[in-house]
Amino acid sequence: MHAKYVRSVKIEEVVRTLEHFAPLPLQETWDNAGLQLGLTEAEVSGVLLCLDVTEQVIDEAVSKGCNLVVSHHPLLFRGLKQITGQNDVQRAVMKAIRAGVCVVSMHTNLDNARGGVNFKIAERLGLQDVTFFARKTVDGLEAGSGVVGTFPFPMVSNVFVSVVKRQMEARVVMCNQLMRKSISRVVICGGAGDFLLDEAVSLGADAFITGEMHYHQYFGYEQRIQICVIGHYESEHFTTEIFRDVIAAAFPEVRILTAETNTNPIIYL
Repeated sequence: MHAKYVRSVKIEEVVRTLEHFAPLPLQETWDNAGLQLGLTEAEVSGVLLCLDVTEQVIDEAVSKGCNLVVSHHPLLFRGLKQITGQNDVQRAVMKAIRAGVCVVSMHTNLDNARGGVNFKIAERLGLQDVTFFARKTVDGLEAGSGVVGTFPFPMVSNVFVSVVKRQMEARVVMCNQLMRKSISRVVICGGAGDFLLDEAVSLGADAFITGEMHYHQYFGYEQRIQICVIGHYESEHFTTEIFRDVIAAAFPEVRILTAETNTNPIIYL
């Protein structure tokens, strides 16, 4: 009986697949998505998925035999003028290079892409008729900074907040004054999305969900829109599910793991 043939997959193939799903031209001008470090000609021994790349995540990748780390937040966001181990980013870079671990990040290109971060939040909340919000076209590609969708049935504001908290696994939810009308139409922008708040109000949305907002931006929206801020990490940590589905569909033979390391720098006491 012949052994089943399993073809080898190169890192560059996985990277191309991710970039096809969330093309790099969709990233914001200030971003640094894409390949962060490493040689992509190597065969994939395993993929570790995460939100943030830290020293502990690199250690986990090495311990689990993964030579590719796929993150949402870029490891290299601001330029490095030296690599001497003086901070956490430099030390993570040094560890990855020493261990032969390749790092690729899909950041605002995944935020802006169809099926990306905001679509994932909408999916978890059970929204219907989900479409791009703050729609734009980049290099002929349809994109959007957020999404808008509706619940199958309206819900009172306190129930809405409870549903968001539960489905997004948030420890706390920061809200403005609870609306006295039901919530149906919702605008979503994961991460730091407060720049879309006024546009959501203009649309006539009942609620606006994002990861973080400045304190003063909560003022003046009482009974105009339900603001629901769940935390930056909490709004994006299901990004790994997107990576998993994209990679598994293209390369079912590749071993894919989700990092057990919790990289959220914020704790709730």
